[in-house]
Amino acid sequence: MADLTTLRVGGPLGTYVEATTEAELVDAVQGADAQGAPLLVVGGGSNILVSDAGFDGVVVRDARQEIVLTSRDHGEDEVTATAGTTWDDLVRQAVASGWYGFAPLSGIPGTVGAAPVQNIGAYGAEVADLLTCVRVWDRLEGRVEIRTLASLRLAYRDSDLKRSLTDEDVGGGRTWGPTGRWVVLSVTLLARHADLEAPVAYGQLATALGVALGARAPAREVREAVLGLRRSKGMVLDRSDHDTWSAGSFFTNPVLTRQEARALPDEAPRYPAVTDRLGGEAGPGTGHTGQARRAARSGDQACLVKTSAAWLIEHAGFSKGFALTQDAPARLSTRHVLALTNRGGARAQDLVALRDAVVSGVRQRFGVTLVPEPVHVGF
Repeated sequence: MADLTTLRVGGPLGTYVEATTEAELVDAVQGADAQGAPLLVVGGGSNILVSDAGFDGVVVRDARQEIVLTSRDHGEDEVTATAGTTWDDLVRQAVASGWYGFAPLSGIPGTVGAAPVQNIGAYGAEVADLLTCVRVWDRLEGRVEIRTLASLRLAYRDSDLKRSLTDEDVGGGRTWGPTGRWVVLSVTLLARHADLEAPVAYGQLATALGVALGARAPAREVREAVLGLRRSKGMVLDRSDHDTWSAGSFFTNPVLTRQEARALPDEAPRYPAVTDRLGGEAGPGTGHTGQARRAARSGDQACLVKTSAAWLIEHAGFSKGFALTQDAPARLSTRHVLALTNRGGARAQDLVALRDAVVSGVRQRFGVTLVPEPVHVGF
């Protein structure tokens, strides 16, 4: 599994299938489910931590790289990409074609199929801003379905696709894992044409572009600025750079009640939190505390506050490059405290020990429990 993940850790796997057609992908999933074998559908492997014991099941990778532009009845264009398409390849084509809204999502590793599962986002943008529908294989019903944007209930780094891993109500009476109930086959997004990108919604990006917050800039300039910012944080994959031997941001930003947020130091960042942009319920595993989840269920979203995981980590005493021992092969990135990195030769147990130390330290210092973002497999 180390060969299939950007953290480059993980023990042996049972069976590996590389699908080159949708039929092959569905057949592999159906075959695993019929045998009762554990199933893991992988994309770029950039959001996964696999144990040293490995994964004694069926690992399926969608090798299709197809992007098709279509027009809807009322003339608005859409683009459909197969799940195995590299996300940044789609963004590159979008910027070259003048499609609005993609540029802030430049440089995010992984595949198109993973984008709606995590509701990937960066620099003030999310895939929810672009998504229209997802074509999926429903493992419970044994059929292909089209899931609309509303039915996915996208939230901060969350969706029903992801919630089915741990929520029996979403999973149809059971939980699914490490791959959810719905296997993404393709994703359809709006391909709106515009000369300028969406208004810049992130201060650091506005500074990099030399524009005011809320201003608009050409998509090519936004893409280059985003890639520059990501490279400065070790967030663009590079085999020669151990800061990129990571799963990106390892923890989600905590969502707290206002009462919990008041317990933080005055200088701790605080932002309005939107649990579910379509009015749905916040799910587990989204970085919400128990009280925040209950507030979201009650509909009292106005009382929720998001804070910065990176700020909490740094102010709990974990600096860039932190390691448990001087020669430890797992360390925080030298550029970004949110990333746990493999400095070469690390095992999953090394990363888990580092993860647990950070979670414990932040909890002891601030009373907030950080939630890991990567899917954990084989633990």
